[in-house]
Amino acid sequence: MDTHNTRVGCPNLDRLPKLGFLGVGWIARLRLKALLESHEAEITALADPSEEALRNTGVLVPEARCGSSLEWLLDQPLDGLVISTPSALHAEHSIAALEAGMAVFCQKPLARTRPEVETVLDAARAANRLLGVDLSYRWVAGVREIKRRIRQGELGLMYAADLVFHNVYGPDKPWYRTLDLAGGGCVMDLGIQLIDLLLWIFYDASVVDIDSRLYSGGRSLDLPAEQVEDYASVRLDLDNGLSARLACSWNLSAGRDCLIGATFYGTGGAMALSNVNGSFYDLRVEEFKGAGVQSIHALDNAWGGRALLDWARHLARDGRYDPVVESIGEVAAVIDGIYGRRTKSHPPASMTAVASAEGKRSVMAEWLSNLQNLRHAGLRVPS
Repeated sequence: MDTHNTRVGCPNLDRLPKLGFLGVGWIARLRLKALLESHEAEITALADPSEEALRNTGVLVPEARCGSSLEWLLDQPLDGLVISTPSALHAEHSIAALEAGMAVFCQKPLARTRPEVETVLDAARAANRLLGVDLSYRWVAGVREIKRRIRQGELGLMYAADLVFHNVYGPDKPWYRTLDLAGGGCVMDLGIQLIDLLLWIFYDASVVDIDSRLYSGGRSLDLPAEQVEDYASVRLDLDNGLSARLACSWNLSAGRDCLIGATFYGTGGAMALSNVNGSFYDLRVEEFKGAGVQSIHALDNAWGGRALLDWARHLARDGRYDPVVESIGEVAAVIDGIYGRRTKSHPPASMTAVASAEGKRSVMAEWLSNLQNLRHAGLRVPS
C-alpha cells in the first residue's frame, strides 16, 4: 500500500508533510515560496507540461522530482497535493487525488458550480481526507480584527457592505473567457474572494436575495449568463438585514492597476480592507468613525500563502476531513445565483459536473501543449 494511503489519515504525521504541486505557474510559485520559507512542509514532486514553468519552479526546489501529469503525481509517496491547474480541471483533479488517499489544497475556484463543488466535498468526505481552498483574504493581517469587532457588536448594528475588485488588466489565458471552461468571468475570478469574506464574517447569516447586472464589452448580458462577463454589479441581501454591494471587473479604466476594497458599515462605525496605491499585494485595514480614520494594520503584503500554510499545519497534525471547508458550497451557491443558474438540484446542460469532452480537450490541449519539449530538456519526465 502506498505511503500516502497509510499516513495522511493518521491524527499526527510525526514529520513534515510531503507535498506535490500540480501546475506550477506564477501563483503556484508564490505559494511554494511561502511554504519553503515557513518550513511547514517538504515539497518532493512537481508536475506541469510547461518546460519554462518547471524550470522556473525547479530552481527553488532542486531536490524535487519533476513529472508531467496528475497520474504521475498519484504514484508518488505524497501526503498532499496542491492543485493550480485551469478551473475546468479543478474538480476532476481534486477528486482523483482524494480518491488516491491524498489531502488536497486547490486554487480558487474549487469548481465552477455548486453541484460540481458538492461532488468534490462528497469525495473528500468519502476518502476522509483534508480539503482546503485558496481563499486568501481571510488571512490578511487585520481582517480577523474586523470580524472580531463586528461579531462582538463594537460597530453597532451592521447594515451595509461595499465589496470592490477591479483588475485593469484581466486574465491572459484564453480559457478564462470561455464560460464552460472558467465557470464565469470577473465574479468567478475576483468577486469570489470578497463573497467568501462576507460569508465568513457573517457566518450565521444567509443570502436571501440577489440582484445582478452583468456586462461584456459594455453590453448588458441576459441571465442566465451564456458568456463570460467582464463587469458585474451585484446586490446581495442577507437574512440578518445587511445589504452588500459587489462590483468587480476586468479591463476597467480605473486609473491604477487595481482597486480592492471590502468596507463593512454599522451604526457605530465602519471597518475596511483596501489596497494601497493600486497594488495587488499591499493591503491595509482601517476603522472609520464619522470623518475619522484609525489604522488597524498599515500594510500587509505577505498574506498570499497563509491559507496554504494553515492547511499544511492542519495536515501535519490531522489529515482527516474537516467540515469547515463546506462553507465553499455556500459561496458557490451565491455565485450561481449571480449568474442566474438554477443549480440547486441540477446544473444546466452547458455546465455539467465534469467538463464536456470538447471543452476538456481544449483545456488539456492548452495545458499539455509543451509536453513533448520536456523530454528534450533533460528533465526527469516519466513516459
